[in-house]
Amino acid sequence: MKLILHIWRQANAAAPGKMMRYEAAGLSEDMSMLEALDVLNEELIARGEEPVAFEHDCREGICGSCGMMINGVAHGPSRATTTCQLTLRHFRDGQELYLEPWRARAFPVLKDLVVDRAAFDRIVAAGGYVSVPTGSAPDGNAIPVPKDDAERAMDAAACIGCGACVAACPNASAALFTGAKITHLALLPQGQPERHERALRMVAQWNLEGFGSCTNIGECEAVCPKGIGVEVIAAMNRDFLAASWAERDRVHAGA
Repeated sequence: MKLILHIWRQANAAAPGKMMRYEAAGLSEDMSMLEALDVLNEELIARGEEPVAFEHDCREGICGSCGMMINGVAHGPSRATTTCQLTLRHFRDGQELYLEPWRARAFPVLKDLVVDRAAFDRIVAAGGYVSVPTGSAPDGNAIPVPKDDAERAMDAAACIGCGACVAACPNASAALFTGAKITHLALLPQGQPERHERALRMVAQWNLEGFGSCTNIGECEAVCPKGIGVEVIAAMNRDFLAASWAERDRVHAGA
């Protein structure tokens, strides 16, 4: 199997970039997209050329580091699939593919297909910690959680922070990511003490990082490899508004 790969090449964050054309031959339809890039890089190294830089870690759809645009779609044409899980059987022999990094001001390109997603880490860090009492860990069943809340919390916690939602959004919004992180803890008893303060801090950090606003286009949900729905954005908005009004009341009471 052979693929014609048009890949964004950029030496570093300050250098200009451009698309470069490569022919990757000797591929198998059972390979993943990352394995196809491995084959291409081996050929480039053998020719004394610079290999294509791309992120990867677990290659099991868990770490979220492998994201790239494939023919204009985050993670490629298969729904609920990360780039490392995307196999070449989704493409035709000889097909031309265009591979690009995430395009967002908050995700500056570091090299080739690698972008800096540290903005996500700062949003999570802004949320702070969950209050827990000292002493030994409580029994797993000591705090009852309604089944529906537990399932919704687990659905939100499935977010792997890959950034596909930002890359697919015309506004480069981080609403789905931030909403998932806020909603995950907001649904659990352990997340209640700092619930409103957490929402305020994380949304504030999202804005500081330069992400755009959500306008309910829904592209984020369409490309999310974990199938997280836009309802987490609605939940985040509810918590943020409630926290904002509570903060306003505290300020007026202090005045």
